[in-house]
Amino acid sequence: MTFFETLVALLAVAILLLQVTRRMQLPYPGILAAAGVAVGMFPGAPDIPIDPPTALALFIAPVLVDAAYDFPLGTARRLWMPLFVYAVVAVLVTTGVVVAISALTVGLPIAVAITLGAIVAPPDAAAATAVLSRLPVDRRVDALLKGESLFNDATALLLFSAALTIHARGGFDLDTIARITFAAPGGILLGIAIGFLVSRLRPVTDNSVGGTLLQFVYAFATWLIAEHLHLSAVLATVASAMTIATLSTVGDSPRMRVHSFAVWTTVVFLLNVVAFLLMGLQARRILGEMSSNELQRALAFASLIIIGVIASRLLIAAFFHAVIGYRHRRGSVLVPFERNETLLVGWAGMRGLVTLATAFALPANFPERDLVVLTAFFVVLATLVIQGVTLAPMIRLLGLGREEKVRQEIHWARKSMAKAALLRLEGEVAGEAEAVRAVYRDICESDHDSPSALRREWSLNAIMAQRQRLDELREADLIGPTQYLELQEDLDWKQLSIVSENEKRIDES
Repeated sequence: MTFFETLVALLAVAILLLQVTRRMQLPYPGILAAAGVAVGMFPGAPDIPIDPPTALALFIAPVLVDAAYDFPLGTARRLWMPLFVYAVVAVLVTTGVVVAISALTVGLPIAVAITLGAIVAPPDAAAATAVLSRLPVDRRVDALLKGESLFNDATALLLFSAALTIHARGGFDLDTIARITFAAPGGILLGIAIGFLVSRLRPVTDNSVGGTLLQFVYAFATWLIAEHLHLSAVLATVASAMTIATLSTVGDSPRMRVHSFAVWTTVVFLLNVVAFLLMGLQARRILGEMSSNELQRALAFASLIIIGVIASRLLIAAFFHAVIGYRHRRGSVLVPFERNETLLVGWAGMRGLVTLATAFALPANFPERDLVVLTAFFVVLATLVIQGVTLAPMIRLLGLGREEKVRQEIHWARKSMAKAALLRLEGEVAGEAEAVRAVYRDICESDHDSPSALRREWSLNAIMAQRQRLDELREADLIGPTQYLELQEDLDWKQLSIVSENEKRIDES
């Protein structure tokens, strides 16, 4: 099988398995991991070489842009302390644990052990988000998990780059220290500058395919420019996306937002599929070249690393909870999470795409590369299966689900928005304005989140009649194909405005 044939096979399997995950409420990255291994081990699957510098830009840049654009700057300011602990301190502590295990067991060189620690330290929010989208928890917990996955990548990749540089140069020198010191602030400044530039270009490309392509071009370009300047590519990419989001206005094109959301959701999912396939292929090659003794050594070492990374996060979560609780009792304004929420945050430490991509990025001649790559893959598999599959039952068992509260928040927000609309229309005397006011009054006075069932049924029947007539006009050749698509899209928007929330949403898994 060629790589393309293997990829098509995995996509077909992934689509089938995703229907299972939707019904069983399992996080899809864990299923992808299993599918990637299975397809990668299939006889005849190709051996695909991976260009290390390309791996990070290809797999991480779009994911960071997608997540950073939706993460409010105000939330980052409000949660700066827990974000710092989980995105910086936790990564450093986990790396230290991995270094200690490596030194006490297989005797990896210090630079190699730090590299492995940087690879496996940052959790990926994809698996947690797949569960939390169906079982929403408290807003602070949700924001912390998503924000952590943004900023811990920067810490881990700075460590990763530093360890590779130190290994290549045989130790520290002034140039290496200067690069590491300037990488973070320089990356942030570069990202802000690119964000300002792209914000000026966006209006020119709105409502066009070029506008969507610009989003991908700037994501990859930001990463590559930062890499060439020896700056933090992660922080540059995150800063650029958050700058663009901050500079967006209420007048931005809604059509562009809808289109971009659909495209980015699909692309991020496809990158996950390809990454797990490539890692499965690498694992097959590595396992095939290992003797039984080497395999036993690798499995024993990987098991210790898995225990180390899971235990260290749980301990960090418990320690931080104790510290914040103590400070709160002494007058600090920062309210600690509940004990059950702390346990959830500690357990939601699944590794994923970032760990895979950094493992890909190791040079071919890196010492103990096969052991490091295999260990990283086992950490991803184990955390996705053990923690990912148990996350939803844990939320139910601990009583952390907030489905009803989320529905109430959405209903309250709709009413607040409708009141703002009525205030804007106040004083308008035209009959058309009164018709619009009637719609918003209905929202303010309703106890439901959407139009009444009877009104929705009438509206849907009317739209279906229009669709039937539109198809008849096309079949009779009374309208052209372009006009047909335009009118069909108008009906789509009308239908989406009255259907239930579940029917509007594109499920990310």
